[in-house]
Amino acid sequence: MPVKFKPDHVSVERGTGKKSIQRFYIKNTSKEELFETINKSNTTAKLKQKCINELVRRGITVYWVEKD
Repeated sequence: MPVKFKPDHVSVERGTGKKSIQRFYIKNTSKEELFETINKSNTTAKLKQKCINELVRRGITVYWVEKD
């Protein structure tokens, strides 16, 4: 199975009751959103590592810069 970025979202259409599932795979996530997730302070270490692995898979190098 592909790596998940966040849990699936099920939305129910009003009136008809038709359900649609939106899946959030890490391979479909934009580069900007991956970097935002890495830089957030409340992100878990497991999710940060998933994002870093995806960026490496895409061929993007991650440089760490210390905040002043």
